[in-house]
Amino acid sequence: MSVTVRLPDAEATRAYGRALADVLRAGDLVVLTGDLGAGKTTLTQGIGAGLQVRGQVASPTFIIAREHPPVARPDGSRGPTLVHVDAYRLGSLDEVDALDLDASLDEAVTVVEWGEGWVESLAQDRLEVTLQRPRGGALADDDLDDAAAGERVVTVRAVGARWADVALPDAEPVAG
Repeated sequence: MSVTVRLPDAEATRAYGRALADVLRAGDLVVLTGDLGAGKTTLTQGIGAGLQVRGQVASPTFIIAREHPPVARPDGSRGPTLVHVDAYRLGSLDEVDALDLDASLDEAVTVVEWGEGWVESLAQDRLEVTLQRPRGGALADDDLDDAAAGERVVTVRAVGARWADVALPDAEPVAG
């Protein structure tokens, strides 16, 4: 099962991340794929807001992985921790293994940017999310300040039995 949506800008991408958080639970793996500036971190910011986690969700490029614990909700309950990983600088499966992501996988929602080809073995059930910016494609280094502008096309592909009866959030469907 997959859903493809068009999101007009960064705020719509964050809003879609919040909607996606509504179907996520502890133990879920989300693998994000897309060019530089496609909106991977922006989508993760929305997921973090939807999960109600502590701390600013920012790209963990140099840190590799950040853990965002949940804050207490008005009813006193807490959602899962968000583990946000950037696999861009990883050079081998040994480096992925050294992150020990499987140790926290059951208690957290784990979102891995640039994770395609690296982390699928962590979970048979996962969401594979591809983000594209069709107008202008990837951003040049001097365009990163304008990262909020521009449409994104997001495709969410559900893999595994966990997602069999889960309705993925939809937005305006992509024609074609």
